[in-house]
Amino acid sequence: MTERHDDIAPGTATRWTSTADPSRTGPWWWFSTIVTWLLVFAVSALILALVVVPLLGSAQPYTVLTESMRPTYPPGTLVVVRDGDMNRLPVGEAVTYQIRSDDPAVVTHRIVATGMDSDGGRTYITQGDNNPQPDAETVEPAQIRGTVWYSIPYLGYVNNWLTGDTRVLVVIAMAGALGLYAAFQLVGAVVDKRRTSTGSAPR
Repeated sequence: MTERHDDIAPGTATRWTSTADPSRTGPWWWFSTIVTWLLVFAVSALILALVVVPLLGSAQPYTVLTESMRPTYPPGTLVVVRDGDMNRLPVGEAVTYQIRSDDPAVVTHRIVATGMDSDGGRTYITQGDNNPQPDAETVEPAQIRGTVWYSIPYLGYVNNWLTGDTRVLVVIAMAGALGLYAAFQLVGAVVDKRRTSTGSAPR
């Protein structure tokens, strides 16, 4: 049996045929890719800020609804508070506390002074950054839900909407969408790589 070889003239450059998909290199492709990744980043940051970080840090998210803490925490700000030793809080600490004991309503104000009750227990005097005077009632450690860990402007409105079962459903849907998108990108990259490696040949 004889083998046949196609001769290539000496000095002739080998040419390769590119199979790159023009739709993956044009301006529209770059624009859609950037926008898509920005959306992925925004959704990921939303899940982290509202669910993952508070859960891992044993913290609780709240929404600022009034003007009392402007400009630090304007209305709509998400404040995430975490527990600690409420008997040893310093002046200047921003805290979220129950307005009255056993009342679910809370407010976020700053500690401006400390004191003691008739039994020698620690009490706090609080004041909103935007309020001209301290709050009339002192705050006991048992009323404090936590100290402000971090805050994000405007995200509080989303937090108000994502409550209870809605929060769980939305988080599951977002996580599923991100997973599907990642899988789609991975499969697309593998297909393009195989197409490039098998479709390009010397001529």
